[in-house]
Amino acid sequence: MGARADALAAAAAVDESRLWSRQMAMAEIGATAKGGVNRAALSDEDRRARRLMLEWAGDLGFEVATDDIANLYIRRPGRQADAAPVVTGSHLDSQPRGGKFDGAYGVIGGFEALEAITQAGIETARPIDVVAWTNEEGGRFQPGAMGSAVFAGVMRLEDQLGLVDSEGVTLEDALAETLASTPGLPRRPLGHPFAAYVEAHIEQGPRLENEGLTIGAVTGIQGIYWFTVEVNGAEAHAGTTPLRTRRDALKAAVAMVTALEELMADESDTVRFTVGRFECHPGSPATVPGHAFFTIDFRHPDPDLIARISAQIAPTCEAHARGCTVTVRPIMEIPPLVFDPTLIDMVEGYAARLGHPVMRMPSGAGHDAGHINHLCPTGMIFVPCERGVSHNEAENATPADLAAGARTLAACLVDLANQE
Repeated sequence: MGARADALAAAAAVDESRLWSRQMAMAEIGATAKGGVNRAALSDEDRRARRLMLEWAGDLGFEVATDDIANLYIRRPGRQADAAPVVTGSHLDSQPRGGKFDGAYGVIGGFEALEAITQAGIETARPIDVVAWTNEEGGRFQPGAMGSAVFAGVMRLEDQLGLVDSEGVTLEDALAETLASTPGLPRRPLGHPFAAYVEAHIEQGPRLENEGLTIGAVTGIQGIYWFTVEVNGAEAHAGTTPLRTRRDALKAAVAMVTALEELMADESDTVRFTVGRFECHPGSPATVPGHAFFTIDFRHPDPDLIARISAQIAPTCEAHARGCTVTVRPIMEIPPLVFDPTLIDMVEGYAARLGHPVMRMPSGAGHDAGHINHLCPTGMIFVPCERGVSHNEAENATPADLAAGARTLAACLVDLANQE
């Protein structure tokens, strides 16, 4: 891939201190005592974050718009006003005790790229958009990545409106309040064409930091598969029931988890296996548990390995039921996906040309880019985060690494926006 002079000029105009200042200004909205943020989707804090983005866009004369799921768009026009835009972005909502870089960096870094392109005096053929996708985290309304999924047609908006948060507020009401908080914004149709999409994000893992690298050229997103496991035994008196006659649901469930961990053993440390929820009932110290429930989160980039291991999950649980009955239900299946090879090459090429050590790598987490990958050529840019910590108030990244990602992004956006 040949580097374009205008793309390199845009990268050179990225201002590290300006990017960091905006990142810290956004972090004040929903700030927590331990340095993280709590910006639930479609909350007052989320609305304040959107208004801040609109204020910055207004200062630079960029065009703004929204859509029916409240995705927020900021546009730098191109010569061809009606051409499909090149798009970047991520999300502004967070986990309840989340970090200040997850998602927000992709939006603010994208905005910095727009400003750098403008300051460099570069004219592009296509418009370039920054989008803040609604409800990526899924902390308030499940499932996550909702804004991009509805946009891409993976979900229907009308099917989500009745969702209720922990306080009884419906998605429909929260969405209406959010749209009303930015009156006068033009409304774009869901699914309008994109020419290409590139999302910048912190890695949310330790590989880049451990290997002393600055940029990850993301090759795709590994498959994500969720299961629930329900174990039914029999409640019994803890003092009088012989061990050999018990149908202890908790002990059976623990044996299942141990066996599943052995099933998932992987010398390459590529398999991801998590039991994130574990319950037993009735929860009395003097009663043998008669019911247990746990979840499985299983991830890997290889579809063949996913199929092989997934087929063994139910038999493994049944083999360790200890006289109990067990029901394994798959509740989510997101197959692995591969990003556009040309965009992977472009990210890697510009990162190297700009002097940023780079590696190709898959994403272990899901992202909005996964849904947009079905609509247009898609890629991602990772930058390191300290110790790989994310979804945590201790999440951290350096100004220099964020700027390196924004420079790589700016170069890619200009190159894409000037292609036929």
